[in-house]
Amino acid sequence: MQFMLIFNESTENVAERDNPDKAQAYWAAWGAYVGALNQSGLVVSGAGLQPPHTATHIQVRDGKRHIHDGPYADTKEHLGGFFIIDVPSLDEALEWASRSPNVYAGTTEVRPVLPPPV
Repeated sequence: MQFMLIFNESTENVAERDNPDKAQAYWAAWGAYVGALNQSGLVVSGAGLQPPHTATHIQVRDGKRHIHDGPYADTKEHLGGFFIIDVPSLDEALEWASRSPNVYAGTTEVRPVLPPPV
């Protein structure tokens, strides 16, 4: 069964990526987690994402496109990245999610992936 692990990080946590005092620890924790996950052979796909200020949002209202750059001001967490893993159960997906460095400062969501349409 496939599950998506969705890593939501706070603005402060995302800022650690570029902070000279914290970047090495941030990337080391993620490197160890990603390495273990890839070595497990469970990864179907995944990627980290650029910081939230690089985002572009689009909406269509009344037939008109509305484009907004960057995160919304009221956003408390940002999507930092994801993995799709193939594991036998939700319990195993939760086990992998709980090993993420993100669980200590953000939220890791685990969601089943829909099967392809028939």
